[in-house]
Amino acid sequence: MDAIFNIFNAVGSIHWEVIFQLLFVALIMLAGPAVIFVLAFRNGDL
Repeated sequence: MDAIFNIFNAVGSIHWEVIFQLLFVALIMLAGPAVIFVLAFRNGDL
């Protein structure tokens, strides 16, 4: 039972806000090259 409590305590101490902020920044950074790739793939026609 103590091991289960330690697992939940570790999950609770994770800074979820920082993780999600870094995730969304990564998605925004990947969106730019993705748009360029789609433009090149479709010969510049959106």
